[in-house]
Amino acid sequence: MHAHAFHNRTLGRVVIVRPLANGDTETVAALFDRMSPASRESRYHAAKPRLTSRELDQLARVGPDSHAVVAYVDGDPLPAGMARLVRDADDRTAGELAFEVADAYQGHGIGKALVELLLADARAAGIRRVDAWVQTSNRPALGLLRRVLDRVTVRVEGAETLFVATVA
Repeated sequence: MHAHAFHNRTLGRVVIVRPLANGDTETVAALFDRMSPASRESRYHAAKPRLTSRELDQLARVGPDSHAVVAYVDGDPLPAGMARLVRDADDRTAGELAFEVADAYQGHGIGKALVELLLADARAAGIRRVDAWVQTSNRPALGLLRRVLDRVTVRVEGAETLFVATVA
């Protein structure tokens, strides 16, 4: 994927989405810092006051088996959101999807745009199924996935919900 720009009506500004550069831990850390403790807990499924160096490295790793896109809102130098897909090592046609959005931009379609663009990249890379684990209490993320994923199977496992979807 190359950079993609679109006008976000609710923000009244242009949003630019680009691939995350391999090893760009600064962008990952900057987005993490823009998330409240509640948002971090929703995204990482546990209280998460900070990311370890190892976690930063993992989240910033992109290559043939992992891809990430990051969104920036015009006039704001810091990342607004990020989505990543990691290919399953055992099933090369499957991958795990995750995304996060800075608190200031939640509810403005940033997450939806990131996931849709990432799914287009996944299709082009031969991914036919995505899995996404979401905290069952994270209603906005659950709703977003229900809106953008096709042929979804949903399984609730206590505090977490697993979405398994076909990439059409």
